[in-house]
Amino acid sequence: MRGHRFIQFNPHENDKSRFEQLLDLFMQLLTYTNGDASEALDWLNQLDRKYQLTNDEYGMGDFIDDLKQNGYLQENPMDGSFKITGKSEQTIRKKSLEEIFGKLKKTQQGNHQTFKPGQGDEQNSDTRPFQFGDMLEQIDFTESIRNAQINHGVDSFSMKEDDLQIRETDFKTQTSTVLMIDISHSMILYGEDRITPAKKVAMALSELITTKYPKDTLDIVVFGNDAWSIEIKDLPYLQVGPYHTNTVAGLELAMDILRRRKNPNKQIFMITDGKPTCLKIGGRYYKNSFGLDRKVVNRCINLAAQCKKLKIPITTFMIASDPYLQKFVQEFTETNHGKAFFASLDKLGAFIFKDFESGKRRTVY
Repeated sequence: MRGHRFIQFNPHENDKSRFEQLLDLFMQLLTYTNGDASEALDWLNQLDRKYQLTNDEYGMGDFIDDLKQNGYLQENPMDGSFKITGKSEQTIRKKSLEEIFGKLKKTQQGNHQTFKPGQGDEQNSDTRPFQFGDMLEQIDFTESIRNAQINHGVDSFSMKEDDLQIRETDFKTQTSTVLMIDISHSMILYGEDRITPAKKVAMALSELITTKYPKDTLDIVVFGNDAWSIEIKDLPYLQVGPYHTNTVAGLELAMDILRRRKNPNKQIFMITDGKPTCLKIGGRYYKNSFGLDRKVVNRCINLAAQCKKLKIPITTFMIASDPYLQKFVQEFTETNHGKAFFASLDKLGAFIFKDFESGKRRTVY
């Protein structure tokens, strides 16, 4: 037995260029600095001094010049400040997608598969007799010829309408998704950064939908004391504010958005780390951060029931494990007939990815 044969390993054989290595790190830092290019470059300089990321042949000045020449960075000629470009925003989303979901190639159509047969591009193993209105390309000629031979014999071969078999195809459904992100102050409390993983997931999901499911829609709703929509391009700049958690406002806005969508499949993903603590009643805010206030909770439960009537499932990703919060999430989820995940920050992306992909196989009537 010859066994294993080892050859000399060259650690630099498949290395990226120095610019590409620094670019990967710079894009990661931009997520943590909420898109602040100057702060990200400052952090990169500190890392360079500590870990010697650059050398005499390629320094930080060269990297900044390459960022500007390649369209990643803009410099204000008046004060010398830096600002990232649209190309950088898209690159951050792509990096998040690669990190969480892996590389996915763009397709020409949304391909949410369901178990309901119809016109589409993915064939399944089922066949049925020809019906008026079926198209020529749907005919399974192998099965049809076989039927003709059985029904009419080989010597007097002929094919009639009754011999024709149709190969079923799975049609593609389009999905409208609203991703709700909690930006209350608790998302950065207790020394744990929860908003950055939430942003990464949002950027990865947006890139996934726009590349693999371009006919789908994704709306981003952030909620603190109030709720408002943000554009996908604004995600790198998203940051936590001194807010309470007005889950009701977020759900109401998400429902309003989905009512205007014509897709039959609609869903809400909600990323939060705490309990609802705020309501807006008229022109004033009702706030209670202590325990679970039934006045606030009941409004959330009522909206969960309304979403159920509208056939809008809510999937809650709770990045906290307090027992009383789990009880609230369980009541909320049971009312909506949705799903809930108590996800750790490092597994958040995998949870959302699996749930989104499994939604492709949901049949909506």
